[in-house]
Amino acid sequence: MTHLRGARRLSVVVAAAALLVTACSASAEEDLVPTGRDAAASADAAPSAATPVVDSTIATDLAAPWSVAFLPDGSALVSERDTANVVHLTPAGDGTWSSAEAGGVTGVDNTGEGGLMGLAVAPLTDGSASADPSGTPVYVYWSTATDNRVGVANWDGTQLSQPEVILDGIPHAGIHNGGRIAIGPDGMLYIGTGDAGASDSAQDPTSLAGKVLRINPDGSIPADNPDPTSPVYSLGHRNIQGLAFDDAGQLWASEFGASDVDELNLIVAGGNYGWPIHEGAADDPNYLNPAAQWSPTAVASPSGIAISDGSAWVAGLRGATLWQVPIDGTTAGQPIPRLTEEFGRLRDVVKAPDGSLWLVTNNTDGRGDPKPGDDRIVRLSVTGSD
Repeated sequence: MTHLRGARRLSVVVAAAALLVTACSASAEEDLVPTGRDAAASADAAPSAATPVVDSTIATDLAAPWSVAFLPDGSALVSERDTANVVHLTPAGDGTWSSAEAGGVTGVDNTGEGGLMGLAVAPLTDGSASADPSGTPVYVYWSTATDNRVGVANWDGTQLSQPEVILDGIPHAGIHNGGRIAIGPDGMLYIGTGDAGASDSAQDPTSLAGKVLRINPDGSIPADNPDPTSPVYSLGHRNIQGLAFDDAGQLWASEFGASDVDELNLIVAGGNYGWPIHEGAADDPNYLNPAAQWSPTAVASPSGIAISDGSAWVAGLRGATLWQVPIDGTTAGQPIPRLTEEFGRLRDVVKAPDGSLWLVTNNTDGRGDPKPGDDRIVRLSVTGSD
């Protein structure tokens, strides 16, 4: 996969209002000190009628939750990065949710930014709910002492089995482990990885680091990948933290920048997104520009993504903000800050089966300022949308 795509998209730079967040670890990507630009207020953020409103609290007292995956019956699984445990959330019938331990993954190394991370469940093909989710395959991304891995576990209705490895050898380090996974409308499994602190690996087509990977559900390589002998789908990424598909089947990814620019990218097969040659838009015909970007990295550190109501909703870690990025086809508009500082650091946002958004906080992993009840998941409705 040595060919490069020269297509470019409009790049949107956000210079957001100064969000002063204390840096807790100089080695962590979301805690790098930005240089070269000030965080000034944006005067031209595009207005949007769609506004998130906090409806309720789904869960509290979670330990560094990282990912949420909905089961066919509408209940949800939540991964806890540092404990390597999985929590099962079920509706109690009165608008509240109950939680129960649902097993965990053994052999997880939670050093630095590693641990138990992404979860994904294939939706039912007809979009309906199933009263019996037992026998559901659940895809899992986790770190070991030597690598990052993807496996498939079985959900039996109450517990998650130990996952069977379907892809290993993804480079692992104390930083930049990626970890987000998603099942596409084509039934393939998409995996966002980081450069594991070795930036040149992102441009190496033989390395699994700094890539979007695409594999069949059994771990084999799809024949229609850019290189039918490789799981590499796109390259030139620093550390992918969010993956989500829109209604047109397009894949969007959020990515941590080094010190100046965070990115929202529209992923295309065989695309090269420039890291470490470029950070942010460069208008270089050999590389793809971000669809949208934030500068400096203090305002965002974008993590999980949900696509809903004509926008990409992006959870911000350092910026402690839910960013709303209007999207129209392949074009992204000006990011709009929502709920800034209301819940602290935000790790993930997912679209629930009922159309609401679930927002996942990230205040208990040693880098945030946890409040009583943290970490939590809150439910948002989006009002005023078309």
